[in-house]
Amino acid sequence: MQYGSDKKRQVMYRLLVMVACTFLSIGCSKEGDNGYVAIETDPGRINAGGETTVFLTSSNAFSTPSPALSGTELDQHLDGDFQFEAAFVTAPAQVNGGIGPIFNNSSCVSCHPRDGRSRFPADINGLSGFFLRASVPGQDGFGGAVPLPGFGTQIQNQAIFGYEAEARFEVTYTPLVETLADGSSVTLQQPIYTIIDSYIEIPSNVLFSPRLAPPVFGLGLLEAIPEATLLTHEDINDSDGDGISGKANYVYDIETQTMQIGRFGWKANTSSILEQCVAAYNHDMGITTSFFPKETGHGQANGDDGLGDDPELSDEIVEQVVFYCKTLGVPAARGIDQATVQKGEQLFSSIACASCHIPKMQTGPSSIPGLGNQTIYPYTDLLLHDMGEGLADHRPDYLADGNEWKTRPLWGIGLTQVVNGHMDLLHDGRAKNITEAILWHGGEAEASKQAFKELSATDRNALLAFINSL
Repeated sequence: MQYGSDKKRQVMYRLLVMVACTFLSIGCSKEGDNGYVAIETDPGRINAGGETTVFLTSSNAFSTPSPALSGTELDQHLDGDFQFEAAFVTAPAQVNGGIGPIFNNSSCVSCHPRDGRSRFPADINGLSGFFLRASVPGQDGFGGAVPLPGFGTQIQNQAIFGYEAEARFEVTYTPLVETLADGSSVTLQQPIYTIIDSYIEIPSNVLFSPRLAPPVFGLGLLEAIPEATLLTHEDINDSDGDGISGKANYVYDIETQTMQIGRFGWKANTSSILEQCVAAYNHDMGITTSFFPKETGHGQANGDDGLGDDPELSDEIVEQVVFYCKTLGVPAARGIDQATVQKGEQLFSSIACASCHIPKMQTGPSSIPGLGNQTIYPYTDLLLHDMGEGLADHRPDYLADGNEWKTRPLWGIGLTQVVNGHMDLLHDGRAKNITEAILWHGGEAEASKQAFKELSATDRNALLAFINSL
């Protein structure tokens, strides 16, 4: 197939560039013009993804397969890549039929452009990586969120011809000013989301939570971290008195039909890459699988096509997409021997950012080369933390309460502008750069935020240089 040969040529080009970049990265200056003295740093940090690390700094930095794959595995990865980019259309269709009838987007890559982060859309009701979780107070039989009657757990704002979308979204903003110690100020924008034009009336006790799609590289490594490793960082009662009390989320796993530790999603409400993929197919695109065999709007007046063609996606394709998401390479850290970056690394630790964004983890055994027994640098603990009222969505999800969010991995964050052309950060893109993202931190991270505000402009820039090096 022509696609396969073209894609393989692209991959070989990326790998050649990666080798060249490795040599070009040698010999960077340890001393900057700012007079900082280089401090000791972990030289292994450059290999952020262990054997999966890639050294591209171009727009393909998030889209390159792990260098550890065999030829057969690379073929499987590329098959998954093809499916990840496939756009679905209205059924019946010979190829990629079955979208909707209600949905949010039409392909995986549309929400995860270049396998990276969605920007906040200029048109909040257009096709984008933005959506709203929804529920009502209470817990389902497994402790999860209770679906909003007539809507489910996600609001679909798109529909195929002849059907009605569940609703449309609106957003307004309230400015919030943060003043730094040097007298400079930063204006944050607090978003307020509302639902309009719903196909049926929405109950007054509805709970909403906005979402933007995050990057998908490195997921296989995060899945391979042993549960015991994650639990060593859990401190629910803050027994060490440092003000930080991360906790694990435990969620229902649809494959094993057991409760498992949550790792994925903004509130760690999904335990596996498999479930993350098939849930996205179903909730985001209305595509059914053997795991979610019913249409998104099944039983709703506006969302049941009645074609009887479910499941619409084979287990083979699901397996390819899951493998693809597991085996994308992780971009290497950059500039780790520069004095400014090293000073920023020191500050990152001294103001306790590293207490939640834990730099180093070790993966356990894996059947996929490059994922097992790797030292990686994701800068996350994958645990839930109270992030304060400013970021609260007031919507529980399993053990996550309305103020708690999972610590996002920071690896690759400094390449977001290059890959995706924006820096819309946090769960709904409200932060437009790293400084704003830090200033939104509260709760357990309040002390770190205040310490950041007290830094001199030179030290703030050093800290930002370090974060951008990840």
